[in-house]
Amino acid sequence: MFSITLKLMKKSARMLIPAGIAILIGTAFIAATFLFGNAMNDALAAQNTAQLGGANYVISPDSGKDLTDKDQDYIYTRTVNDFQLDRIRATEGVKDARASYAGSVTVTRGNKHASSYVITTAAKRTLLPVTITQGDQPADSNEIALTKSVADQLGVKVGDRVTVNSQAAQYAGKTGDSAGNTGDAGDESAQNADGTSSHDGDSDAASGASVSSDGANTADSGMTVRVVGLTDDPNGAYAYYGGASVLSDNVITAMAGSNDFGNLPVYLVYLDIDDASDTAAASTVKQVSTLLPKHFSVQSRAALVEESVKSMSSGETSITTIFLLSFGILAMLVAALVIANTFQVLVAQRRRTLALLRTIGANKSQLYVSVLFEAGVLGLIASALGVGLGIGLMAALCQSGLMKATGMTMRLVLSGPVFTVPMAFGIIMTVIASLGSARSATAVTPLEALRPIELTDTRRAGVVRAVISMLLIAVGVALCAFSVWQMSEKIAGRDSMADKQYSLVLLAAIIGCALIFLGLVLSATFWLPVLMRGVGALVALAGPSAKVAHANIQKNPRRVAATGAALLIGVTLVSTIATGAASAKQTMNEALTTRYSVDMIAAGADMTGKQAGEAAKVKGVQSSIYAPTRMMTMKDADGKSLSVLVVGVDDVDALRKVVRSDLSGVTIDGDSVLMPKYSAATGKDISLDKSVTFTAGAAEAQADATNGPSGNDANGSAENGNGQSGGTQTLTLKPRKVDYRRIASNYAAVAFVDASHFTNGGIKADGHIMLMRIDAEGAGVALNDVFTNVQNVFSASAGVTVTGPVAERTQWETMINGMMALLVGLIAVAVLIALVGVANTLSLSVIERTRESATLRAIGMTRGQLRRSLAVEALLLSLVSGVVGVILGTLFGWLGSYMVFSLYGNTVFPFEWATNGVVLGVAALAALLASVAPARRAVKTPPVEALAEA
Repeated sequence: MFSITLKLMKKSARMLIPAGIAILIGTAFIAATFLFGNAMNDALAAQNTAQLGGANYVISPDSGKDLTDKDQDYIYTRTVNDFQLDRIRATEGVKDARASYAGSVTVTRGNKHASSYVITTAAKRTLLPVTITQGDQPADSNEIALTKSVADQLGVKVGDRVTVNSQAAQYAGKTGDSAGNTGDAGDESAQNADGTSSHDGDSDAASGASVSSDGANTADSGMTVRVVGLTDDPNGAYAYYGGASVLSDNVITAMAGSNDFGNLPVYLVYLDIDDASDTAAASTVKQVSTLLPKHFSVQSRAALVEESVKSMSSGETSITTIFLLSFGILAMLVAALVIANTFQVLVAQRRRTLALLRTIGANKSQLYVSVLFEAGVLGLIASALGVGLGIGLMAALCQSGLMKATGMTMRLVLSGPVFTVPMAFGIIMTVIASLGSARSATAVTPLEALRPIELTDTRRAGVVRAVISMLLIAVGVALCAFSVWQMSEKIAGRDSMADKQYSLVLLAAIIGCALIFLGLVLSATFWLPVLMRGVGALVALAGPSAKVAHANIQKNPRRVAATGAALLIGVTLVSTIATGAASAKQTMNEALTTRYSVDMIAAGADMTGKQAGEAAKVKGVQSSIYAPTRMMTMKDADGKSLSVLVVGVDDVDALRKVVRSDLSGVTIDGDSVLMPKYSAATGKDISLDKSVTFTAGAAEAQADATNGPSGNDANGSAENGNGQSGGTQTLTLKPRKVDYRRIASNYAAVAFVDASHFTNGGIKADGHIMLMRIDAEGAGVALNDVFTNVQNVFSASAGVTVTGPVAERTQWETMINGMMALLVGLIAVAVLIALVGVANTLSLSVIERTRESATLRAIGMTRGQLRRSLAVEALLLSLVSGVVGVILGTLFGWLGSYMVFSLYGNTVFPFEWATNGVVLGVAALAALLASVAPARRAVKTPPVEALAEA
C-alpha cells in the first residue's frame, strides 16, 4: 500500500508543490529562529567574556549567596595594592596579570574634542581586550592608544600628542583631594560616574593642583600624552562606547583623580597562565589563590563562558527566541490551512482510484493510513528543505556582517533543535492538517469506481462549529466591553479594577480580541462565502469573465473559507500593528505637546554662542533664545527645598517667541522672577511666598555636575563657564506664577529672570540653554531632520544635550517604526504563505474544472477571457479577505491603543490608510501573479483533449 501511495504522490506532484512550499517557508522560519537564538547566545557569550582579552583565568569576587552586606562592601573597596600584582606576576606559570580599571576621558587636539572610554594597559598586548591595529600598547609614562574612531574624529595619527582630561582630575586638582577615584573598579562595561583624570603621577600636595611633567598645572588644561597606537574592538567588548582607548598606568591614575596606581579600586584581575599542562596550571592557580584578599578566587575562562551561556538560557536571548518562534508557529498554522485544502482536493480527485483499491481488497484503515503516510512524506521532504533554507539564510546573514551595526559579530551555530523541532513540527502539522481528508478517504465505497467524478464540495459546516464560534465571539465581546468599561471608569477618576489590577484588565482585553478572532476564523465557513457571494454578484455585472469567476468561487465554499481565513490571519495582524503604531505616535505626540511649553532645547556648560547661531539657522527652527543658566535652590511656602534652573532672558517678548503659553500682561524686571505654576516633576502646584530666595553654592554645583545637562565641574564649589569660583550666591526676587508647562525634562522647575542678573555678576552662569520653537511642516522638512541637524551643530561639545518634546517625539517615532517594521516583517511570512494558498486554491480549481474550462473554450470563450476569470477569482479571494482583515485589525488596534495609551493622554483613533492600502495592494498584486500559472495551465490544454479526460 505504501508503494502505491508513493506512486500516487509522484503522479500528483504538481498539486503537492504549493502545499510543500507553505511547509518549507514555515519550517525555514522556525529553523532560522533557533539559529538566530544560537548565534545571539554565542555572540553575547563572546561579548560577555571579550573583556578578558587573551586571559585564560580571572580573579573575581566569590558569587556565594551567604555573603553579607559587610562582605560586599569589603569586596568592592579593594584596590590594586590588595591583589599584590608584583607577587602574582612573579609566580611560576603566570605570564602576565592586568588589573581591570576603566573610565571616561575627554580627548582634545586643537579645538576638536572627543569623549573616549579608557582602560588599563598590560605588559603583553595579548592580554588586552581590544586589538592594537597600528603602533603599540602604552608601556611608558604619558602614553595612549586611541580608538580609531576618536583618532579619525580628531585627525590624529600615531606619534601625535593629544590632551586628556576628566572631571575627576579637575576635582582632585582644585581641591587637593586625590581620593576621588570613582571609576569603574573592574567593571569595564559600566559607565564611569566621574570619568578619569589628568595627572602624571607627581602631585603638589601643598597647592592641591596636579602638575604635568613640564610643570604645567593640569587642573583645567588637562594632561598632554603621546599617541602610541590605534585600537579596534572586533569582539564588541566595549560596543556601547564605540570601543576603548588604552592608557598607561600613570595617566589612568591621574584620570581617576589619584596619585598612586595602587590605590585605584578594582575587583577584577585578568591572568595569562601557562596552561600547557593541567597539573602545572592547577598548581599555579593554587599559588595565586594564596595571595588574594578574602572572598576572591581564581576562575578559568572556560568556566566563565559556561556560566555566561547558562545565565542567558533563561534570559533575553531565550525571550527573543520564544518571541520569534511564536511567529513561526503562526506561519505553520496558516500553512496547515493550505495543506488541508490540498489534501481535500487530492482525495476528491482520487475517489475513483480509492474506490478501485477498495474493490481489490483495501480496507478503510489502509486508505486512512495511506493519506496520513502521504502527508508525513510531504511534511518530511518539505521540512528538510525548509531546514536547509533556514540554515542557508542564517549563514548568509552571518556572512553579510549586517549584525555588526549592533556591536555583535554573529556566526552560524548548529544544534539539535535546529533540525529536530522544525522537522517534527512540519511533519506533525502536515499530518494533522490531513486528518479530515483521511476521514473522507475512508468514506469512499467500491461502487464509486463506476460513478463520474464530482469534485465540488457541497458539504455544510457542522452545527457544533457554529455554536462554538458564537460562544467564543460572545465571550470575547463581553471581555472587551468589560475592559473598556473599567478603563473608562479609571480615566474618569472613579473606582475601577484597573487602578490596582491594570494588568488583569489589559489581559482580559487581549484574551477578548483573541477569542473574537478565533471565533471568526472558525465560523469563516459560514460568513466568508456569503460575503464573497454578495461582492461577487456585484462584480459579475462587469462581464462574462467576472460572471464565470463569481460562479466558480461558489462551488467550494469550504475551500474558499479556508483560503480566505489564511489570508485573514496575516492581514488582521498587520493592520492591528499598523493601527496601534499610528495611534501610539499620534497619542504620544499630543501628550508631549500639551506637557511641554518649548518644542526643543539644547543645554550644556560648553555651549557657545556661535553654535547657538548655527542652530538658529537650521531649517525648521522658527525662532530661538540663547540664554545663560544657573542651577539654584529655593524653598516653597511649605519650606520644602526645590531645585530650579534659573535662566536669564532679555524680556518677555523674546520669551513669547519660543514658549507656548499665555504670557500676556507678564513682565520680567530686575526685581521679579517668572515661575511655573506647577512642578514638572510632580504636577502639583508650587506654593510660593511673596518673595523667594535662590541659592547657588557647593551643593548645587555638585548636583549639577552629576545630574544636570550643563555638565559643570564637580569641584565642590560654584563654577562658571570659565571654571572660576563663584562661591555661595543668593538672589531674592518677587515671583510671578504663570501656567507654562515643562521646559526641559531634567528640571522640576525652570525660572526666568532678567538677564542683567548674569551680566552684573549677581549670578555666575554655569551653562547656557537654547530654547527653540520648531515649524518643520512650514519649512517643508521632516521633524527628524530638524532634530538631527540641531544635534549635529552641537556634536563638537560633549556636554550639550538636545531634549524636549520634538526630541522625545523623534526618538519615540523611531522606536515605534523600528518595532512596527520588525513585526510586520515577521507577519509577512504568514501573509506570504496565505498568498501561496491563494495560488494553490486557483491551481486546484483549474484542475477540478478541466472539462468545464474546455467546454467554455469550445462554445467560444477566448483564452484572454478565461485568464481574466481566474484573475477576478483571485482578486475576490484576496481583497474580500483583506478588507475584512483590515476592518478587524483596525478595531483591534483601536481597542489596544485605548487600553494602553489612554494612561498617557487622550487616545487618538486613526485609520492607517497608507499601510492598509499597501497591504491590500500587495495582496491584490500577489493574487494576480498567483493566477498566472493556473491560467496558463487552463488555456494550454486543447478543448478536445480536455473533454476527452476522465
